[in-house]
Amino acid sequence: MKKNMGTIDRSIRIVVAIIIAVLYFTGLITGTVAIILGVIAAAFILTSLVGTCPLYLPVGLSTNKE
Repeated sequence: MKKNMGTIDRSIRIVVAIIIAVLYFTGLITGTVAIILGVIAAAFILTSLVGTCPLYLPVGLSTNKE
C-alpha cells in the first residue's frame, strides 16, 4: 500500500495511543470505555508503524509530503 500518513500525523497518533495506555494502566479508564479506547490505540499504533491509514483511501486524503 502507498503511504498516506505524514510524520506529524503518525506522531500525534502515537502520542494519543500512549496517553490512552497511561490512562488505562493508572486505572482512570475501565470497562467498556477502556476496551474501545484500547482498540483505537492499537489501530493508531499499527497505522503509525505501517504509514497507511485505510480510512484515508476512499476519501483520497494524504498527509504525506511527497
